[in-house]
Amino acid sequence: MREPPAPFGVTPGSQAEQVGRLILAVALVLFLPALPFGNYLIYPFVILTTWFHEMGHGLTAMVLGQGFEQLKIFADGSGIAEHAVSADASAFTRAMISAGGPLGPVLAGAGLIIASAHPRAWRPTLWAVSAAILASTIIFVRSPVGFAVLPLVGAALGLAAWKAPLGLTRFLLQFLGMLGATSMLSDFNYLFTEQVTLGGQPILSDTGAIEQALFLPHWVWASLILLVSAAIIGASLKYALSDKRRIPPPKKKLPANVLQFKRK
Repeated sequence: MREPPAPFGVTPGSQAEQVGRLILAVALVLFLPALPFGNYLIYPFVILTTWFHEMGHGLTAMVLGQGFEQLKIFADGSGIAEHAVSADASAFTRAMISAGGPLGPVLAGAGLIIASAHPRAWRPTLWAVSAAILASTIIFVRSPVGFAVLPLVGAALGLAAWKAPLGLTRFLLQFLGMLGATSMLSDFNYLFTEQVTLGGQPILSDTGAIEQALFLPHWVWASLILLVSAAIIGASLKYALSDKRRIPPPKKKLPANVLQFKRK
């Protein structure tokens, strides 16, 4: 029996179709750079992933009562979030701010994947991401690359939320979600590095900063972040692909004479 249309006239689709869309999103994220001009096509999304990462640091600092001063994104896709941490901030607070960066894209990606399971959330979620990008550019971003790329990405997502077909809005959520989810793979070497060079200056990596705050080796924290990230993404995919939210088929209508007989 054919299923009724979902809200907004969108057919839910089989689980196989949903898996296929997610696989396509993953393939684009992983293999687009290998295509001709692929690096140029993926570049805005590389900057977006950096934005997720650095906003993860800054927002974690704000949630923990510390200051988020500015965000800089550089042409090579690296970035830095400058935050003011009070002198009496605990070691746990400092460690959580450092962990907020690598976990930021993963949490954002999981949220977008979950939103892709709900047709009524597709356009509002894209609007929300667009608004967050544009607002953060005005409030926090202080670098030429950030000023040049982020408003274009935010405007494009806003345009998609407004005009794009619903199927495309869903795929955009899945693509952006998988972009955030797979960031833990692209950041693999960085997570297992204690110190990096940024702008010609050696600085501690995120896991190196956690090691400094909580003493255990940085590779222990890198492993823990990867495990937590995998669990978060696995849970979001399980939720998005679950058949429990699929609209059940309508009950078969009984003939009118049978209904009349039952009434008697």
